[in-house]
Amino acid sequence: MATPNEPKQDRSRATRQRLLEATIDCLAETGWAAATVAVVAERAGVSRGAAQHHFPTREDLITAALEYMFDSRTQQAKDEAIAVAAMADGVGRTEAVVAGLVESYTSPLFKAALQVWTHAAADPALRERIVPLEAKFGRISHRRAVEALGVDDADPVTHHLVQATLDLARGLGLADVLTDDSARRKQIVQQWAATLHTALNAPRGVAHSRSQAL
Repeated sequence: MATPNEPKQDRSRATRQRLLEATIDCLAETGWAAATVAVVAERAGVSRGAAQHHFPTREDLITAALEYMFDSRTQQAKDEAIAVAAMADGVGRTEAVVAGLVESYTSPLFKAALQVWTHAAADPALRERIVPLEAKFGRISHRRAVEALGVDDADPVTHHLVQATLDLARGLGLADVLTDDSARRKQIVQQWAATLHTALNAPRGVAHSRSQAL
């Protein structure tokens, strides 16, 4: 049954979402310095007072925006996983997973998060908020990658290969911040996917010997 408060609650949720999306856009397009509560509120089409009702401080707004970013990316990863699951096992499937991971680090969401991480490095109060979030995001990203690849993460070599893939994806994302690195990135994704597929499917003794040699 509908209640008198539902329309107000719906408006409140819509306002909150607009503020979060505006924060992400500001961070990705104009950087940390420009992503103030006043600028975000104007971009979201709400008053500064309404923005501060939802997020009393800038740190509250930024932290919530990071959580929203990750939730959005997690949902995208779930959708991608469904498509990948329909593919036949093989290097093509591995490449699709690697490409999806790399794409997540070249998106506006990553560029927005990078602005926050960079500022948090010099701001102890913000860093205290961000470090636990980053650790949580890292664990979930790793688990999603394991699920998409369909591998056993209990195996130490497999665990490190998946983590190396995520680290590679993050590095390629950083390389794309200042210039369009898409052509080189595509070649690297293809080569790493082939290498990863071979390593993940190698007899474990062989894979371990290779990892020790690196």
